[in-house]
Amino acid sequence: GNGPSGICLSYLLSGYTPYFKRHSLHPHPILQRKLEEAPEVSVLDQDLEYLSEGLEGRSHSPVALLFDTLQRPDTDFGGTAESVLTWWHEPDRAIPHLVLGRNAPGGAWHSIEGSMVTLSKGEWMGLPDLPFKEWLKQKRRGLRNNRATAEDIAQYYQHYVVKKGLQKNFKCGTVVTSVRKVSAESLSNHTQKDLQEDSDSLWNSNEKNAEVFQVDGFFKIVEGDKEPFSIYAENVVLATGTYDNPTWLGVKGENLSYVHHQLSALEEAVKNNSVGIMSDPVLIVGAGLTAADAILFAHHCNIPVIHVFRRRVTDPGLIFNQLPKMMYPEYHKVHQMMKEQTAACAGPYESYISLPEHHVLSFGKDKKCIFQDKNGCQKAYKISMALVLTGSNPNLSFLPNNGTDLAIDSDQPVNSKRNPIDVDPFTYECTQEKGLYALGPLAGDNFVRFVQGGALAVASSLLKKANKNPP
Repeated sequence: GNGPSGICLSYLLSGYTPYFKRHSLHPHPILQRKLEEAPEVSVLDQDLEYLSEGLEGRSHSPVALLFDTLQRPDTDFGGTAESVLTWWHEPDRAIPHLVLGRNAPGGAWHSIEGSMVTLSKGEWMGLPDLPFKEWLKQKRRGLRNNRATAEDIAQYYQHYVVKKGLQKNFKCGTVVTSVRKVSAESLSNHTQKDLQEDSDSLWNSNEKNAEVFQVDGFFKIVEGDKEPFSIYAENVVLATGTYDNPTWLGVKGENLSYVHHQLSALEEAVKNNSVGIMSDPVLIVGAGLTAADAILFAHHCNIPVIHVFRRRVTDPGLIFNQLPKMMYPEYHKVHQMMKEQTAACAGPYESYISLPEHHVLSFGKDKKCIFQDKNGCQKAYKISMALVLTGSNPNLSFLPNNGTDLAIDSDQPVNSKRNPIDVDPFTYECTQEKGLYALGPLAGDNFVRFVQGGALAVASSLLKKANKNPP
């Protein structure tokens, strides 16, 4: 995967090494004291568990909190203190690696509607040693409400790869179809020779039964042609994110052509004039931020909406109840509409009805949709199209058993929020499969600012394995 997790890891594996910046002051006094103990030793070579002990914040990962607070020391309190890290390029510490991705560097950020504003503050979207704000300034653009558009971010990630000279590690337009362990002995002699040039450590080891990963897939070439490849690697990092498979409701008629599972379908319909002010309402199912984005988009285009979701409007688990109003005025507006515009009482916003604590029973061929409330009462509405926006799951079809064996609960599919891959918190190596690592949403880190600590943990672990650590 070549989203923010993959890009950040490539930077760290290319010999870019973080050190504590001498004479800088971190607002967390205990962390400051620990950093002063060995300023000449890079953060990658220090004990990450020791450094991150006692840190608190908006992530469950100690290493994510550590790397975040080193780069943005007091950002959660509205401060703008500078990073306490300084970066040195030490090419002799680089570890040969390849970053495989379907599209341009930036991952899913390229498939999000370009004008959408991000949930996170702009500066939280930045990668190490190239502040996002500075890059935007060069584009002569300010941040709206401290937040950036998806298009800005996608461009920034592409720019980052070029600016840091990482292109040679990136192979875009690749689709991985299989990752499995094979014994080193079973590889043909010439493959071993090729590998030997790349890596001294494995082939000079005395282990007769050493295993490597075989990564198969294809490159997408012009005019739809495919060129197959096989790569052998000692370590594989899974950083494929979670946007591949939208969640389905599993109800009758969900596979009809007017039922969609991606926001882009609404954008297309508006472009083609197949929905408009006069059409039947668009049904939006779900109460997360993607559903809110769809409502805002429809509202902006004056398209009538019926909004169905299972939770109560006051449910503390609802994302809107966790967002500060000042920073997210547009999401606050959606939440207000959800509260005030129920079918029972018409509110001030025309062309929007919310049906809290309802669920969809079926979609009919005649575009009639049937809902049921918590008391078992049913309602039918005629709609023009439906958008089911209730989350997504990662696509790990290239792993044995879809990667389920790697999850915390190995009886359930991998899910970034409910059932992430089980990893060691200080190396991000899979507990069930040595040499395999998982980053970002797959390991339960869902925000760009927090995926970077995982990359730090992986890089630190790989450097130890490759014995590229200074004494």
